[in-house]
Amino acid sequence: MKYLIVGLGNIGESYKNTRHNIGFKILDAWSKASNLDFTLSRYAYFLETKFKGRALIFIKPTTYVNLSGKAVSYWLQKKKIPVENLLVISDDLNLQLGKLKLKLKGGDGGHNGLKNIEEFLGSKKYSRLKFGIGHKFNKGEQRNYVLGEWTQEENIEINKKILESIEIIKSFTSIGTERTMNFFNKKN
Repeated sequence: MKYLIVGLGNIGESYKNTRHNIGFKILDAWSKASNLDFTLSRYAYFLETKFKGRALIFIKPTTYVNLSGKAVSYWLQKKKIPVENLLVISDDLNLQLGKLKLKLKGGDGGHNGLKNIEEFLGSKKYSRLKFGIGHKFNKGEQRNYVLGEWTQEENIEINKKILESIEIIKSFTSIGTERTMNFFNKKN
């Protein structure tokens, strides 16, 4: 079994600690804990590893968040991974800070990266892990908020949730989306 795990984010040092880069941050935490490194490849930073006999392919698209569909589509095809074995990790303004929600299919929720992925795949039938970033911004300031850096207080909260996100990835690849949802979504 092969799985594609996609962390959404923007490349470049200026975006590294922004709320929009939580997908990158989670995959970097896995990489660090596993003592593995990403390498630059086509449309993405790429890492391949094994977990419980399953091949896990992690990508951090280099196409920027809102244009992630090209990278996702390419890697699904290159590695011959069915869309049912795709997990996309993104930030979510509609969830309170640190709330995690695993979903099987559904809409993009206003997230342009998810919208682009759906356009490229022609499908909404993939799993997504939504990481709540809250919505503490004034009207018209959404862009500045998602591209803003985490506060010190927020960092304390998100670091715990990054570890939980890694457990969700492990569970998704071991027992599937529905059973993982039943366990983790009730906790959050």
